[in-house]
Amino acid sequence: MNVIPPIQRWEAGRGTCVPAAIRTELVPGLPAEGYRLSVRADGDVLVEATTPTGLLYGTATVNQVLARDGELPVGVATDWPNYEVRGFMLDVGRRFFTPGFIRDLLRRMGELKLNELQLHLNDNGFKKDDGGWDGVQAGFRLASDRFPGLAATDGVYTRADWDSFEDTAAANGVTLIPEIDGPAHSLCFTRYQPELGLNGGDHLDLAKPETTAFMKEVFDEFVPWFRGPAVHFGADEYFEDPALFRDYFNAMAAHVRGHGKQARAWGSFTRMTGDARGYDRDVTINTWANSWYDPIEAIKDGYPFVNTNDELLYIVPKADYYHPDGLDAEYLAAEWQPHVFPDGKSVEPHHPLLRGAMSAVWNDKTEIDYTEEDVARLVRPTFAILAGKMWNGSPSPREGI
Repeated sequence: MNVIPPIQRWEAGRGTCVPAAIRTELVPGLPAEGYRLSVRADGDVLVEATTPTGLLYGTATVNQVLARDGELPVGVATDWPNYEVRGFMLDVGRRFFTPGFIRDLLRRMGELKLNELQLHLNDNGFKKDDGGWDGVQAGFRLASDRFPGLAATDGVYTRADWDSFEDTAAANGVTLIPEIDGPAHSLCFTRYQPELGLNGGDHLDLAKPETTAFMKEVFDEFVPWFRGPAVHFGADEYFEDPALFRDYFNAMAAHVRGHGKQARAWGSFTRMTGDARGYDRDVTINTWANSWYDPIEAIKDGYPFVNTNDELLYIVPKADYYHPDGLDAEYLAAEWQPHVFPDGKSVEPHHPLLRGAMSAVWNDKTEIDYTEEDVARLVRPTFAILAGKMWNGSPSPREGI
């Protein structure tokens, strides 16, 4: 499906052409991911950009138009993104997705100029109706000799797999955002070291200093795998001691930065402690649920944030909540923009703290069978709509050249 996010500015010439040559040139003065496409009637096509990513996007546009129409309209197109984060998050902690699927996903994202793939690398199912955790799925998806027995038995990514993800991402203008989640969603860690768990469940016991020390060791082992500028340390849906949670949040944010990475986390301040007083401010927040921490609060507190709103952007296959059959394409095309949140919490378009948006697939239903292709079918109908909105906020991905 050759859907092209609309061009920001298009100066039409006369007629069309079949390219005789496609030239690329790095030039100053264009936005970091932007490009200028000049098409002449004699078949000369020039893609100019300030960065290699811009050249990649411009060349992708040429190839997409040719694949769709067989020729290019004559004129000059100048194109750039309105949002720096144009992303997708995939929960691989609860359900393994093969390395080939991840690489194909990265290629598709590059075609649509989506530029961040967040991989949620550990998680677990919910406790059973009787309150027990025996037999509940738990997965950590990175394999390392330093932590024998921690990696999931139903599928893991080796260092070679991860390197292939990084290579494919770079070739397609995508940045990987790895997420290692804690202190909740941590059944893989509490089974690996039960003494660090709280009441036998999936929460870490933050009253023990060795708990945070262990999580730092996990990050020490795997952050060197990650080539991108940011690492996500989770920090959502913890229901225990608020003060200890704040201490953990601050410790992990500083630890991630100590590895030379930007820190990211899920917004939880309102639900945990009422507000963000005392929390590290040098963190980019996924604003995922208004009741946990809404975007208006993020702006008040000065946090850069990414719209990952659960009501509008979450898919949970086979569930009875959060768009189990895929996102609402009609709503997204007609009304949604990256600054739009439900319940009167929308913010100013292009607010300087709004970095962009990210849709998500959560695989909560760990005991129900479905495949990675089933997930792809749920995502596919709205991927291009979201890409167009995140790129320039246009109402339809079918507009433009």
